[in-house]
Amino acid sequence: MIFWRLENFGCRGMTSQAYGEDQICIHAYLPWPHVSLLDLAALSLRLQQDALIAGQRVPKLRWERIEAEDWSSSWKQHWQPQPIGDKLLICPAWLDPPPHPGRHLLRLDPGMAFGTGTHPTTQLCLESLEMRLESWGGDPPAATLADVGCGSGILSLAAALLGVKRVFAVDVDPLAVQATMHNRDLNGLTDRIVVAQGSLEQIPEMVDGLVCNILTDVILDMIPEFRLVVKEGGWLILSGILIEQAKLVAEMLEANEWVVAALWRRGEWCCLNARMT
Repeated sequence: MIFWRLENFGCRGMTSQAYGEDQICIHAYLPWPHVSLLDLAALSLRLQQDALIAGQRVPKLRWERIEAEDWSSSWKQHWQPQPIGDKLLICPAWLDPPPHPGRHLLRLDPGMAFGTGTHPTTQLCLESLEMRLESWGGDPPAATLADVGCGSGILSLAAALLGVKRVFAVDVDPLAVQATMHNRDLNGLTDRIVVAQGSLEQIPEMVDGLVCNILTDVILDMIPEFRLVVKEGGWLILSGILIEQAKLVAEMLEANEWVVAALWRRGEWCCLNARMT
């Protein structure tokens, strides 16, 4: 009822968060010039009436004006260089990198695309990728990789820096394609990473391995097609999967002749490593 009331009032964004078993905090956002203090007072009264009609406690309300800010750039001041795994250092493109002996420097400007290395799903992918490539003995001369749903290109960049000779990065979002191409060139990997807009159909040849860090529902839809682009004996690294979704993904993999070799977990997220049967 509260969401309905707020939506009719003109709120353009709403979130809710539970605290304990009997308290919920709801945030609603609306353009300040479109309302007055009298409008807010009227909304408060209506919410109180709704609560009484529903037999619920009268909600406590608080208003706050949020001043204009360039959110597209202000977040950058909070993102700092970050070592991941044993061999990578992710560094924002606009900062001078710190000393990084023994690590590959990965310069990154995500733009509007997902993938800075701070999210657990991305970190799990990067660490899994490092371990997988280590199993090649550090010298995978013929290794090729597909990065499906490449976002900022962070996984493709990491793969190339860790020794993969050819990476095919694809994403249905043109902004992601643009970000990946920019970061590829920024890191001097133009001749190692091929970028295209689309999905599996844009991977031009069979590859040794495939990484995919996107929504679980999308992964489930693609699992039957992974064998069309991955060579015999190949492997998968799949992330973006909540712990409670892992069993469903594992069952779908097994039904399509993949074996889950490892599951890595961080918080509520997990990453599945699979190989062909």
